[in-house]
Amino acid sequence: MRFVTPVALALTLALTGGALSAPAFAAKKEEKKGGAPKLNVSPDVLKALQTAQTAAGKNDFASAKAALADADSKAKSNDDKYQIGAIKLNTSISSKDAALQSEALTQMLDSGLTPPEQAGQFNAIAADQALQAKNYDLAISRAKAAAAAGYKADAVNVTLAQAYFGKAGTANASVEPQRSLNQQGLAALKAAIDANKAAGGQVPAQWYQIGVGRAAQAKLPEVTEWAKDAYQAAPSGENLRTLIRLFQQANPNISNRENLDVLRLMAVSGGLVVAGDYLEYAEMASKTGIYGEVKTAIDSGRSKGVLSASQGGEIYQTAVPKISGDKSSLASAEADARKAANGKIAAATADAYLGYGDYAKAAAMFELARQKGGVDADEVSTRMGIAKALAGDTAAAKTAFQSVQAGSRKKIADLWLAYLATKA
Repeated sequence: MRFVTPVALALTLALTGGALSAPAFAAKKEEKKGGAPKLNVSPDVLKALQTAQTAAGKNDFASAKAALADADSKAKSNDDKYQIGAIKLNTSISSKDAALQSEALTQMLDSGLTPPEQAGQFNAIAADQALQAKNYDLAISRAKAAAAAGYKADAVNVTLAQAYFGKAGTANASVEPQRSLNQQGLAALKAAIDANKAAGGQVPAQWYQIGVGRAAQAKLPEVTEWAKDAYQAAPSGENLRTLIRLFQQANPNISNRENLDVLRLMAVSGGLVVAGDYLEYAEMASKTGIYGEVKTAIDSGRSKGVLSASQGGEIYQTAVPKISGDKSSLASAEADARKAANGKIAAATADAYLGYGDYAKAAAMFELARQKGGVDADEVSTRMGIAKALAGDTAAAKTAFQSVQAGSRKKIADLWLAYLATKA
């Protein structure tokens, strides 16, 4: 009888699991590779394996499995166990028996005789199978062994990440040991991403979103970095909304004026989703005296069916009657701004124009305010950038945002720059 090493397996690992395919038995050319360990197989085991191999060759898998079970009962050494596993693995592939395949890989790996050139692949497959069976500890140990053997880092680390996340579960993610398990899972996922990039592959946007979700649940500080990567991978309004909300949570003391500029970004990027988004936007505009934007926010929410006719009614009814008089005063305010000793009137006039969607006049007034001085330069530059961005002048908008120097305003400008980078 010719004893053979297991046939080469084609392994495909992804977030959804693994798949295997191969011929039933090794060809002669594979025997010449020298990868098979020299084994001293017990005579009784040898006889049972001959029976199993003959039955498998006739596609009589029931008899083959019975003979393999007989061989298991007679195994005395690791040599026996390895060779039983090898025949068992080939039988599992030809019979498409996943349970037998898992059993075979475990038997071979535990024997300590798996050739080095196959150890990585076999451990990776075993790790994925353990993951599907929700045996997370085994999946972790097998995936680590595969990684140590130098097997495909872009695949193995995905399995390792899922195993850590599976072990962490979803309850109490911010406490130990779940928090640490999530951290280890995120580290593995990051390693998979880096390996994928190094190989020239396209990283699935879903991986970043999983990172955001896990980091947020565990209240890990790296959640913002994951959110940034998620937005860069898939620059949607939803992903930018996540990034913006994380900024607001991390900076609870920003002013109403700063918050308004953040909500403007949500509006232009399609990140206003629920009723609270539109109401918050309208409220910030109202608190800073931008009546035109109050109306715009409520009208937009209602037109999309997110706000009912009554939602935001009080703030809407307060702002709308003021719009006509406010608009009629802008011409004289503009004249006063040009005569003023500083840029405060110009900045206030620019704010009003911005709220009414007259971006050209808003930009001109912000520029005048910047020239005259006596104003918050970072706020004026931020709003100059917003006016230019909403007017479609992306280059000028980037220049304005890049001039913002420090504090929360700098972070807000960076959020706008991240959005504009997707509009290049």
